[in-house]
Amino acid sequence: MLHFKLSRLREDIPSLLKLAGPLLIGQLAVITFGVLDTAMTARYSADDLAALAMASAIFISIYVGLTGVISALAPIAGQLFGAKRFGEIGEEVRQATWLAVGLTLLGGAILLNADHLLQISQVTPDIEGKAKLYLNILAIGLPASMAMRVLMALHNAVSRPAVITVVQLIGLGLKLPLNLLFIYGGLGIEGMGGPGCAVATVIINWFWLIITLGFVLFDGFYGPFKIFARFSWPDWHRIWTLLKLGAPIGFSYLIEVTSFTFMSLFIARLGTTALAGHQIVANMGTVIYMVPLSLSIATMTLVSQSIGANKQERAEEIGWSSVFFTTILCVSIGIAVWIFRVQLLDLYDPPEEVKVFSIPLFLFIAFYQVFDALQITAAFILRAYRIAFWPMVIYAGSLWGVGLGGGYLMGFNVFGNTPEFLQGANGFWAGNSMSLGLAALLLLYLFRKTAARFEKTHPPVEV
Repeated sequence: MLHFKLSRLREDIPSLLKLAGPLLIGQLAVITFGVLDTAMTARYSADDLAALAMASAIFISIYVGLTGVISALAPIAGQLFGAKRFGEIGEEVRQATWLAVGLTLLGGAILLNADHLLQISQVTPDIEGKAKLYLNILAIGLPASMAMRVLMALHNAVSRPAVITVVQLIGLGLKLPLNLLFIYGGLGIEGMGGPGCAVATVIINWFWLIITLGFVLFDGFYGPFKIFARFSWPDWHRIWTLLKLGAPIGFSYLIEVTSFTFMSLFIARLGTTALAGHQIVANMGTVIYMVPLSLSIATMTLVSQSIGANKQERAEEIGWSSVFFTTILCVSIGIAVWIFRVQLLDLYDPPEEVKVFSIPLFLFIAFYQVFDALQITAAFILRAYRIAFWPMVIYAGSLWGVGLGGGYLMGFNVFGNTPEFLQGANGFWAGNSMSLGLAALLLLYLFRKTAARFEKTHPPVEV
């Protein structure tokens, strides 16, 4: 039986929005970085935009995979917060920091040796060189990015996302002038084109870390967590606990993002116009994705805190309320995107041939919003229950198998019977939409079974 009650919406939706609002603002601030990078690089040159599309796709794949592992801290600390075991949170933060150090070394090695990944696109040496420089620069900021992810997971777990949002908004205020300086040049600095975006981002990453660390150190709210109470050497048991949950989460992120990464790399074979058009539409889709993502993170926080407080039935009710609300909201957004597709595309002011290529792709952005909302919400609810392995398997089969595999078959008309509308970039987007629908169905089923099992094995406390 589903424990979803319409009467609970009046209680659950305000709680979700209270947390999701700051998260959404912060996520949009960060995504605006990508919008600014894309728009400003598009005005510099088509080659630089193509290099940005390749390099950013590779970086995001690596970044979300690594930070996904660190995000395991959020449900673990959230359950501790719900159980009022505040003193244990600090130790989890310290061990997550050690884990972040190891992952930073791994990520840096990949970013500095990405030649084989870049060669998949078969682009010109000039574009490949710009993309390689972009990745090398971002490697310098990776330690700050990973440490910041530990702090973000902490703030999400203890229902304080607004702190991170303020810091992110300050960084956004710095992004435009720094982009102008390093992309186009000025003040004696020679313009770098697309790689200049990376320089601006690295500066802001380190700024974010310093500001947030200072806040956690001096604000009395964090005192009970005892984060800086003592130094801790690596505790392999705690790190292994983080890895058992975080590795499947990170791999799920990697699967999700690489489905788009390889779309970009394969679409690059269709030419610069196709790649530039795909980059703009993908960027728009990423902006929209922040809405269900923010609501899902908020849902994970509330569900994990309820589980920690041993309120299992309440946890499930919050989950289903979020599924319902997020889906209705994203269906509305999808309709609006299709209606205003031309106006939205004009915001990027691309060349006319890129604009013509991009218009049909908006159909897929509008269409898959409902599936995207369902799958991401279910996935984050399952993480609150510390369930991540089977979602990872579901993502691998649907996004890589149906999405990327099916998209490749349609996009390149491998069997010679693909309708013309589903050839080229359209085929990849259609495959991705179908894969999200499949993932949503399977993840929601897994949530239902998991919640039912939890209620049997963890008798709830009467409210």
